[in-house]
Amino acid sequence: MRAPGLPRPTVRLRLTLLYAGVFLLAGAALLTVSYILVRNNITTEPVADGGPADELRRAIQREVAADALDHLRVKYAIALVAMTAFSVLLGWIVAGRALRGLQQITAAARSVSQDNLDQRIAYEGPRDELKELADTFDAMLERLSSAFASQQRFVANASHELRTPLTVMRTELEVTLADPDATNEELREMAESVHEAMDHTERLVQALLTLARSEGAVSRRDPVDLAEAARTALDHTSRDAQAAHLDVAADLHTAPVRGDRRLLERLVANLVENAVGHNRPGGRVSVSTSTRNGQSVVEVVNDGDELDPAVLPRLLEPFQRIDRGHRSDGAGLGLSIVRSVAHAHGGSVALAVCPGGGLRATVTLPRGEPADQSDPPRYPRERAHV
Repeated sequence: MRAPGLPRPTVRLRLTLLYAGVFLLAGAALLTVSYILVRNNITTEPVADGGPADELRRAIQREVAADALDHLRVKYAIALVAMTAFSVLLGWIVAGRALRGLQQITAAARSVSQDNLDQRIAYEGPRDELKELADTFDAMLERLSSAFASQQRFVANASHELRTPLTVMRTELEVTLADPDATNEELREMAESVHEAMDHTERLVQALLTLARSEGAVSRRDPVDLAEAARTALDHTSRDAQAAHLDVAADLHTAPVRGDRRLLERLVANLVENAVGHNRPGGRVSVSTSTRNGQSVVEVVNDGDELDPAVLPRLLEPFQRIDRGHRSDGAGLGLSIVRSVAHAHGGSVALAVCPGGGLRATVTLPRGEPADQSDPPRYPRERAHV
């Protein structure tokens, strides 16, 4: 634990001390080996003949060798200290240059806020770890900028969509309450208008909650058959389809998946409701489920107005709709929920324009095991004019 008042040990300081420590150990080892080699060479005993001259010669050699080794030790120590000090200075400079890119990344991170998410590091340098870190940080900023812009659009659109029914309710209430002679029939009309606006608000809030839930992680892994979900959705929309004189065709084969049952059923229901609600009178709706290449697929095709292929990606965004007057909740959240649920379950959504008008929506999900493999259901092709 760092004592209070001491400077914070920066990465640059730690790298400098590491460089100096490594140099000190390497230099000490090198000088020690050099000293041992020099000492062994200058203290080699010559062949002696036992005379007094040899004894004197050996004594002089030992004294000279001892003095030389003493001087050598002092010089080696001075050199080691000087080179260690120089290594500290050199290590400080090298560490600063090596960490310059990291300092640039840190400065950019500190300056980023929700108001300038378009700022990028744009680090120029060799393809090393710092370049990889800077590019990763730029990619993260790009994702954050996109997500934040999408969130702002979503909040603005949700506020606008909620404001409309609330304004209707307030207007109806204020007009009716301002008339002290309002009849029971007028009060009833006001109540019906408020009730209709409340239903619209409730559907919108439920759709927003479903969208928020679908964008989170999927923790449930229930066995779900897309064919069963499609049959249920067709039953729920049969009255609207009959009122619009739609020709509904169903070709449902077992398409098992695993995931959150409510979200997966809502995915199929949104596809079918979208096909029924955004159709022309007397048009056609085709719903099919199958397995292809180890994937479970649900495909819904409907008639309608001719669409520009360029607008198809926009239809998957929240609150994006082309025909605002058709039978639906009018919020433009159906296909965005489909996309979010599919992505949360590892799947994908593909939209295509039908020749002559209409839309083909295909959702592909990872295939799961059926709940009961002993007798997997198969739904024969059925066609009904409702």
